[in-house]
Amino acid sequence: MPLDFLKKSESTDEENVVDDDFVELDAKTVERSEDVVIRAETLKEYEDVDKVQEHLRNESIVWVNIRPLKNKEMADLKRAVNRLKKTVKAVDGDMAGVDEEWIVVCPNYASIERSGKMGEKQD
Repeated sequence: MPLDFLKKSESTDEENVVDDDFVELDAKTVERSEDVVIRAETLKEYEDVDKVQEHLRNESIVWVNIRPLKNKEMADLKRAVNRLKKTVKAVDGDMAGVDEEWIVVCPNYASIERSGKMGEKQD
């Protein structure tokens, strides 16, 4: 019977006691002596992407308002986003669009948790 181990044992010897299997993990904690910096920048011109890249390289999380550049010149916006993607990849960071007007870029110590599609149940 699969649940025989639940029956009361006739002997109380320690040899009949089954130890639970467990794995001990060595948790490494990373202590940062610095505060996490979150910046907000606006892309009004293509050249404004330089400021965002600099903040990202300096390990800041950056919220980027892309609306002004999107309304002005879509081709420049695409170039700026592609340039940011390359920088994010170079620093092993993360990048995500938040809505039609904002993107967020993170250095390697942070990650962006993405939700599922609208109406989809999350675990």
